[in-house]
Amino acid sequence: MRSGDEVINGLVFRFLAISRYLGSELRWLAKLVLLAAAPATLSAAYPIGEIIVTRTLDERLGSTGSVSRIDGDVLAEIRHNHIHEALSRVPSVWVTRGSGQEHLTAIRSAVFTGPGACGKFLYLEDGLPIRPTGYCNINNLFEVNGEQAGSIEVWRGPSSAVLGGNALHGAVNVLTANPEGASLSLEGGAYGYYQARTSLGGRIGRHYVGLSALGSRTDGYRDATGYDQQKLSLVHAANLGTWQVRNTLNATNLNQKTGGYVQGFEAYEDRNLRRSNSNPGAYRDAWSLRAASHWQREQTRISAYMRRSHMKFLQHFLPGQPIETNEQTSGGALIRQGFEAGTWAGQFGVQVEVMRGSLLEIQDQPTDGSAFLMATRPAGRHYDYDVDSIMAAGFYDLSRPLTAGLRLLHSLRLERLDYDYENRHLTGNSRDDGTACDFGGCLYTRPASREDRFTEVAGRLGIERDFGARYSGYLMLGTGFRPPQATELYRLQQGQTVADLDSERLLSAEVGFRARTWSLSAFSEWTRDFIFRDANGFNISDGKTKSLGLEFSGDWYLGDHALSLAVSYAVHKYDFSRDAARGERIENGNMMDSAPRWLTNARWRYQPNERWYSEFELNQVGEHYINAANTAKYDGHVVLNWRGGYRLTDHVNLFARVINLLDKRYADRADYAFGAYRYFPAMPVQGYVGLNLAL
Repeated sequence: MRSGDEVINGLVFRFLAISRYLGSELRWLAKLVLLAAAPATLSAAYPIGEIIVTRTLDERLGSTGSVSRIDGDVLAEIRHNHIHEALSRVPSVWVTRGSGQEHLTAIRSAVFTGPGACGKFLYLEDGLPIRPTGYCNINNLFEVNGEQAGSIEVWRGPSSAVLGGNALHGAVNVLTANPEGASLSLEGGAYGYYQARTSLGGRIGRHYVGLSALGSRTDGYRDATGYDQQKLSLVHAANLGTWQVRNTLNATNLNQKTGGYVQGFEAYEDRNLRRSNSNPGAYRDAWSLRAASHWQREQTRISAYMRRSHMKFLQHFLPGQPIETNEQTSGGALIRQGFEAGTWAGQFGVQVEVMRGSLLEIQDQPTDGSAFLMATRPAGRHYDYDVDSIMAAGFYDLSRPLTAGLRLLHSLRLERLDYDYENRHLTGNSRDDGTACDFGGCLYTRPASREDRFTEVAGRLGIERDFGARYSGYLMLGTGFRPPQATELYRLQQGQTVADLDSERLLSAEVGFRARTWSLSAFSEWTRDFIFRDANGFNISDGKTKSLGLEFSGDWYLGDHALSLAVSYAVHKYDFSRDAARGERIENGNMMDSAPRWLTNARWRYQPNERWYSEFELNQVGEHYINAANTAKYDGHVVLNWRGGYRLTDHVNLFARVINLLDKRYADRADYAFGAYRYFPAMPVQGYVGLNLAL
């Protein structure tokens, strides 16, 4: 029988042989996989000790501030079909579900759409961004294996001082699990939903190897809205001399049929409309691949990473329904060095990453509709460009005790982002053949090839005070920034030849108090250079917003019962006046659209013994305006869910859940545009059952 080392090495060399037939970008990833597997050979002389886990947000950002964690065992019980089911347990977080796996995120903010929306939140995997700075996907969370994560952490508030650009309003960090033993889980439910997941982990010789994989499919509740998705996570850990090494490979794939809005006031109440889909041919196909290698020795930590993603989808929400294809290949390194100097302690470091991306938008058929739409939205290529970028940053984090139980915290990050944009189509807004469109020109404007640079600084300053062993309080001032994304700079509309945009900036003040089982925090935030599309269709960055909020989360244990509450109350307002796109008028002091004041998650868990449990969950989204002019409103909703499980034997667990237990008719997302109400209707009551086998 071959040794574990021989098995691993054989797989590595076989993989590299196959990689010869891949594209150049994927060969880069293959080489990184070889690097990740190299310790399997090199560390044969060293026994593996404790498996290191990538640093959490708590460790990188310090304990001061608002960080929430959903542990892996809780995620295993939630068994979310969509990430919003898990993140609703975090105060001030609202992930609105679109069609299939699509979503829009809000963290201490409104839900943003259009220019300026993508990239306001940083999504990480094991502490590393899953996308390059400036090249976001607004649906980024379907590119991570949150279903099988070791934990999910959410940082509420600006964290650019430590994590960098795009961490403007907050960050979500998905930690890859280290499974132990073997398990197989099968599940079925409403509307043709099936899921299978497996995990396997343990030692092979002197190495730890772990695998987590899942596949799911559904026919969809609405017409032509089914999807298939697959996710895979691989982990390898070993000791190499004095270094602890952890290597990960994460891959996802999504093939989705997409549904659009249903139109009409409270259309989600109508039994037929809510199941309809006016865009049965819409789709989204996306895959992602990320490899990372983490090396740690004492206070030195080095992480190298490579990423590749590709997405193609029908823009069913636009007249003419063009098809967009975008992709990116990127990689980088993050180096951190801890230190102690007298009463000061902390870390300093650098991060560098490079990216090559592209975007192609093609319309196959002529546009239907008015003479204006048909003339200004011609068939053919609308955009075709490449973007190369380089991001470099230096940072430090410091802490110093002032008195017994009182500490000073300070962080600073300097970041530079360079874009090199190459237009691969005709400059301007002509048709494919160079002829002009009527009504003043074609809608789609392609700027000439150019370079853009953005240099930003973010900092935070805070104090933390212990009140005995059980309580602590803190006061924190922080700033965040978000550089303009590539699509905001280079995918322009009629009349705008250059988008002269500044990075969006945020200033935050937060005060909080924590005990062992509960926390309370209050925050105030001000943003400037808010990017949006004005009445002329131009991407501009002269908006301002302001927010004020209060958050509470807590857990109470009463014998066999456990009660949990996560609630937030916040006011988000526009701080400027301007005519905006779609005929809207923003007035200073108006509430931001899609910004509920109240968000609540409450749970009651009953577990009389180790064999079974039952949990009821209530989710509340408060009423909110759904347009910037504050003339249209959604009344909000309250939804009740139930989950339970029973351990049949030591190796067999049964589980079930009922989502929307009371069959509430509501909207996952509500909007008002072009003089009409429109909604993504939520699913009615749905049940799921399954079993988990510990092999």
